[in-house]
Amino acid sequence: MRVVIAGAGSVGRSIARELLGNGHQVLLIDKDADDVQASRVPEASWLLADACELAALEEARLEESDVCVAATGDDKANLVLSLLAKTEFGVPRTVARVNNPKNEWMFDESWGVDVAVSTPRLMTALIEEAVSIGDLVRIFEFQQGRASMVEITLPEGSPFAGRRVGDVEWPTDTVLVAIIREERPLAPTTDDAMEAGDELLFITTTEQEDRLQELVAPDERHHAVAEG
Repeated sequence: MRVVIAGAGSVGRSIARELLGNGHQVLLIDKDADDVQASRVPEASWLLADACELAALEEARLEESDVCVAATGDDKANLVLSLLAKTEFGVPRTVARVNNPKNEWMFDESWGVDVAVSTPRLMTALIEEAVSIGDLVRIFEFQQGRASMVEITLPEGSPFAGRRVGDVEWPTDTVLVAIIREERPLAPTTDDAMEAGDELLFITTTEQEDRLQELVAPDERHHAVAEG
């Protein structure tokens, strides 16, 4: 997979290292010479340019990329890049960083954003996750599909503790995608039994979040925590 990342700051470089470690091809774009230090991520390709300019994106061969990541510290730049990636270059998937949560409402398909990632919102969700066993925590949203990834930590006394995954009828448009147990991720099968303390990760729709909360942890308070 070829990934173009705009913004070679700490966030962009961290994403690049992870992707390179997984065998993907990465191009980093940044207009700040201080940030463009190829020695920090030597396996990546680098381009010193403004990612909001069409000429720079043409030089980056953005149309040949599978994913465009707008990871700069400027929300306006991230929106412009996402829109150009979709409308001018036909990039299949765009991921945009939201720096100011107040701007989060703009990061949707009308600006070409497939997935918006708000670090402050995500940190809040993770903090809530640590202290709210049994509460539904929204980790992030898939903007185009109006779906989201949510987490529920199975509390003691849950009717699902000890039950097989295959014996549960989940709400409509809801899929259990992972179980995290003792800090290790498990790909759930129909024969796996859920245990109290398991972190259950679901892909679901906003309309089904309350139903999912009531089903898995009916006695807990409802705290759906929005992410970006």
